[in-house]
Amino acid sequence: MIAGPPTALIAEDEPLLREGLARQLAAAWPELALVAEARNGREAIDLFDARLPDVCFLDVHMPGLSGVEAARHIGRRAHVVFVTAFDHYAVQAFAQGALDYLVKPVEPERLADTVARLKERLRSAQPARDTESLLRQLATQLAQQQRPAAPEPLRWLRAQVGQTLRLISVDDIDYLCADTKYTRIAWRGDDGGPIDAIVRTPLKELIGQLDPAQFAQVHRSVIVNLRAIRFVKRGDNETADIHLKGREEVLPVSRSYLHLFRQM
Repeated sequence: MIAGPPTALIAEDEPLLREGLARQLAAAWPELALVAEARNGREAIDLFDARLPDVCFLDVHMPGLSGVEAARHIGRRAHVVFVTAFDHYAVQAFAQGALDYLVKPVEPERLADTVARLKERLRSAQPARDTESLLRQLATQLAQQQRPAAPEPLRWLRAQVGQTLRLISVDDIDYLCADTKYTRIAWRGDDGGPIDAIVRTPLKELIGQLDPAQFAQVHRSVIVNLRAIRFVKRGDNETADIHLKGREEVLPVSRSYLHLFRQM
């Protein structure tokens, strides 16, 4: 049993949500003394070490260190309750691991149940659970969720054709070629005939936006649509030439990119 009133820390990066949870706790657990409020995971750790509260309410997603990472630092020195926006996988993991959690927006009934469990643990001097293994799994899961998603490949290009601005599907492009600061686009018009156009984006920027399963850089100044290739002919000095479907021009393959066609 603890001496004196129980103490708590709240860690939440949204001020309104932090203040709201503090008000709800004051109503549901009047004797609980709120001794620290943190805006992020790092601050939560520092304030915990300074105040050593009995209970920590930790937002799962916070800038810098997450609530899960803060909980790993706290370990068994305090009872931890996670607060999270609805996340099916996280909530499922919390439930399976018998960890306390609250879902935003926090419902009074759910908070009352959590407070009752915490009171019982504090009254019977139950130690905080050993959840390091589960917290390690959750930290890995959160890190994977927070990785930025790969951007969708470019699907359309705006290009100047004479005095007309055209919207070109990348599927209609045969190849792209560097043209000083701009890029020349060789594509197929509505009748299937070859057309050239200019876009103001440099080739080196476009290569990262095109689908690598469909487009390949074959020379420092040339990107080709693999679907437009009729055949590739090996040349001297570890080079090759690309012959295109329905076009007379031949594209060079430099030595640096010849490995793309090793199987020919």
